[in-house]
Amino acid sequence: MSITFHCEHCGKKIEAPDMAGGKWGKCPGCKNKVYVPSKEPQEDELKLAPLDTIDEKKQKEFLSEEYKLRQEIMKETEAPDEGAAPKQAAARPGALSEAELTTSIIAYLRQMADGELEEAEKTAKTILREGTKGIKILERIALSEIPEPELADIPQQVLSGMIKNLRGRLR
Repeated sequence: MSITFHCEHCGKKIEAPDMAGGKWGKCPGCKNKVYVPSKEPQEDELKLAPLDTIDEKKQKEFLSEEYKLRQEIMKETEAPDEGAAPKQAAARPGALSEAELTTSIIAYLRQMADGELEEAEKTAKTILREGTKGIKILERIALSEIPEPELADIPQQVLSGMIKNLRGRLR
């Protein structure tokens, strides 16, 4: 019997005698030094533990709860003071405040991550009207070391890609 394996450099299939197992040799194809695995059975692979769906569900519930609370707090902080002078009119009618735009951008990113593409496109339409104002918020989200709680479960590379895509649409 012989030991069959592939060269890690060129990928060529190599057959070596049983006696060569556990030793180093040269690949007949590329002449690089290769390790000949032993014929002994390898240890069983470790299997991943099953996901704890209860913990995942609780985490999603907590994130959802935190999102709702943030929305309520943002609404409360946007209320104008009675004694304060009235704010200047927005640059254009129907313009979103920074807090509303931030909420819309977070909602868009969450909808995209959840695969709710139709809802995300509706949200994107309101965001796209804001132009550079939206770009500034996206940059702040992208540069933040701690992600928004609503977006915390999205892998960083995926989130960065979605932010880059939306930023490109805003230009």
